[in-house]
Amino acid sequence: MSYINELNIGNLQLKTNVLLAPMAGVTDLPFRNLCRSFGASLAFSEMVTSDKTLWKSEKSRSRFNIRDEHSPIAVQIFGTNPEKMATAAKHAISLGADIIDINMGCPAKKVCSKQAGVALMKNQTLSEEIMATVVAASDNIPVTLKIRTGWDKNSKNAQAIAKIAERSGISAITIHGRTKEDMYHGDIDYKTISEVKKTVSIPVIANGNIFTPEDAIKMLEETKTDGIMIGRGSQGKPWIFNTIINALTNKKKSSKIDELQILNIIIKHIRQNNNFYGDSHAARAIRKHLHWYCNNLSFGKKLWNSINKIDSSEKQIKIVELYSAEIT
Repeated sequence: MSYINELNIGNLQLKTNVLLAPMAGVTDLPFRNLCRSFGASLAFSEMVTSDKTLWKSEKSRSRFNIRDEHSPIAVQIFGTNPEKMATAAKHAISLGADIIDINMGCPAKKVCSKQAGVALMKNQTLSEEIMATVVAASDNIPVTLKIRTGWDKNSKNAQAIAKIAERSGISAITIHGRTKEDMYHGDIDYKTISEVKKTVSIPVIANGNIFTPEDAIKMLEETKTDGIMIGRGSQGKPWIFNTIINALTNKKKSSKIDELQILNIIIKHIRQNNNFYGDSHAARAIRKHLHWYCNNLSFGKKLWNSINKIDSSEKQIKIVELYSAEIT
């Protein structure tokens, strides 16, 4: 089978079927742009609240900031009120969003306690109302849905939600192959993902535990989905998209990244991050990314100890440049 293909979502045609997952606290604009540069055909924003009273907060303003992002732009929204969700979708579209994604997959306690995220899968009536209302408000902009297999092993209802999504006008579904109860532990439920794919005619994208080209192949072969979405596998490895696409298209050229290249990627990320946040916040915002990068370096522990408390992007870059000089 051909693993890497174009992917159509509504009226949008993506060059490949390898996408970046929305991750709160991770997929800000600098990281999305970096992953796009390595081949992610679509990069979803961090989830944005549909509560309009919170849109003036620093967090929401940052997540709605898509002015320097290349099209297609995908914004994920979350909430439980259909009209508020529709308003959030309209707002994102007015800012330039090309795709609206509805979050029904987040397993975080603070989200589910408000009956949002994956908790919505337990309320199929409300889920349908939200999907239909957002689709109607989005004026032919594709609306997608992200779900899990269900709340727990005894209530896997992804197929039922997928059927509702299709009749509500959803353009594509992404399914993480675990329940809310599983969080991010345990095996991927390929069977349920496969059943969702068989249930609907709209594109289905598989997500969960994709860290290597072998993981990607297994996911596509087991589920026969239209594409894959990479989440935690991209943390500290934004080049994973290039690695997987090259491997799955049988490119002879090696896509292996060496340590000097990783250091250059870190410097690029720090600079883009500083341009986005400004120096007062940038050094803190990128810290988790720096820790993940360090896990991929033989001298990572030493670098992390040198950089983890630095409060300036300029100083962070100088430290990384010193390590680069040692290699060259």
